Amino acid sequence: MSLLEMRSIVKEFPGVRALDGVSFTLEAGEFHSLVGENGAGKSTLMKVLSGVYPAGTYEGEILINDRPQQFRNVRDSENAGVAIIFQELSLVKELTVGENIFLGQAPSKLGVIDWSALYHRASKLLKDLNLQIDPRVPVGSLGIGQQQLVEIAKALSKKAKILVLDEPTAALTESEVETLFSILAKLKADGVGMIYISHKLDEVFEMSDRITVLRDGRTVATHAASDLNKEKVIQLMVGREVGDIFPKVEHALGDVAMEVTGLTAYSVDDPTKKVVDDVSFSVRKGEVLGVAGLMGAGRTELLTALFGAWQGNYSREISVEGQPVQIDSPSDAISNGIAFVTEDRKRFGLILDQTIMDNMTLAGLKSISGRMLTNRSREIAAVRVPMSSLHIKANSPLTVAGTLSGGNQQKVVLGKWLLTGPKVLFLDEPTRGIDVGAKQEIYTEINKLAKEGLAIILVSSELPEVLGLSDRILVLHEGRMTGEFSRADATPEKVMTAATGEDLSQQ
Repeated sequence: MSLLEMRSIVKEFPGVRALDGVSFTLEAGEFHSLVGENGAGKSTLMKVLSGVYPAGTYEGEILINDRPQQFRNVRDSENAGVAIIFQELSLVKELTVGENIFLGQAPSKLGVIDWSALYHRASKLLKDLNLQIDPRVPVGSLGIGQQQLVEIAKALSKKAKILVLDEPTAALTESEVETLFSILAKLKADGVGMIYISHKLDEVFEMSDRITVLRDGRTVATHAASDLNKEKVIQLMVGREVGDIFPKVEHALGDVAMEVTGLTAYSVDDPTKKVVDDVSFSVRKGEVLGVAGLMGAGRTELLTALFGAWQGNYSREISVEGQPVQIDSPSDAISNGIAFVTEDRKRFGLILDQTIMDNMTLAGLKSISGRMLTNRSREIAAVRVPMSSLHIKANSPLTVAGTLSGGNQQKVVLGKWLLTGPKVLFLDEPTRGIDVGAKQEIYTEINKLAKEGLAIILVSSELPEVLGLSDRILVLHEGRMTGEFSRADATPEKVMTAATGEDLSQQ
């Protein structure tokens, strides 16, 4: 008897069959990874399990301990012992850690919340999980990694038998990942069944008992993790052999596209603290300039300040194609040929309830459609070009962006900026939350754009990505530039040494 069985699940949206007869089983105390490209159906399947898509809106059966389930809503699913932690956190930032953990299930006396009991239980739960977090502090005061761990504590407070984790390490530091995995190992020993969704195959193989691969809404295979390797999983995910992820592409470098002198930016919360400290560099046409560093090094702050979007104080001198420019706002940056694919596509990159066309034409609407009246047919024609070149999976340019998978949403953001005809392209974590197949497509596009002469500044937390794509790499540590390497000279050891602030001359 399996802890969970999902039989022949079919889920359709207008014009799209997102799940086409998917079957899945989970045993008690099993760590079962669910992998696939963006749009393969992983999140949709879990939304069926969680009651987000209630019984009657899909075909197929759900059984827990051999008992058929008909979840009308999320609460029904939780009552059956299912807890799901989605990529987007569901915490209330203004409430305390303890209040968030027991939200909707707070202990009470005579109809009044028993605050002493609430914080006592929260402290015990956090202690049992070896989390050094004060339950009385507002959750918004914690870093995103700690917030993720609070989300897990919240799920476990409901005595979950089945725990689903959707990309739980995307925002975690290495030490936080270690903490998370030790928690999951303890839960596994206690008999909790876990479904783990991640594009990080190293993590998948570290923890998994079994791996199920979805492709195009169908179950491709389920195997013991010990019977697979990363290459085989990738092949199953994409339906084809995947070659060199980072092909050796030589970029012909042209004149300097952008030069930056003395960039200094101050913390929004502490105006005396420098988050970027006197950084100067240049990037040439056709060059991919990688920016590496650990969390908190100042990489995103550097790009945001260059784009005129940093909310704190900053100063710098910028020239584009040899001409000094004044950039005090994002509109100034755009008018001077700078484009910025941000790391948070849902907050800053897209308007999710608008169409692909509306999103893609937003930054360059005047040049695409006209200054006085919009020209819908011209907009649709313009949008079809990047939709095709970026292989965006959607029925039409009029598809709502929020209905797309994360990978396709990211391609829409990239397409939006390419339609502005930029001279310099900023890419901040361009493949975060994107599967292997989609990553390859993004990498191919980056190399294509560089070959066409576009200057690219790439920020990525994935060191292989920086090393594999960059012609030159700058390394930041606590806001300062601590290293600069050519592609030929860059090694993981050298970059990480500079990223930790160590003296390279002693290596």
